[in-house]
Amino acid sequence: NHGHFTVGETVDEAAWWYIAMERSCQAQLLAEAAGTPISIDPEGARYTRDLTGFPLAGWIAYQPIWAETVAPSPDLFD
Repeated sequence: NHGHFTVGETVDEAAWWYIAMERSCQAQLLAEAAGTPISIDPEGARYTRDLTGFPLAGWIAYQPIWAETVAPSPDLFD
């Protein structure tokens, strides 16, 4: 029973990091099933983290998912 958890400055941000991690895990499993994955270099990993791994980026990335979730039921929180 392995899993992961995420945190953030907002619930939206934490939800996005969870979704992103889940997708990353799926991609890793698919890559391993197809053969031997090629690792990215540490410098490239740091660059990507610095470019996308900050609180506002997580919050912004989640907004379309939230909008799609609540659109069918505008009275969801009434």
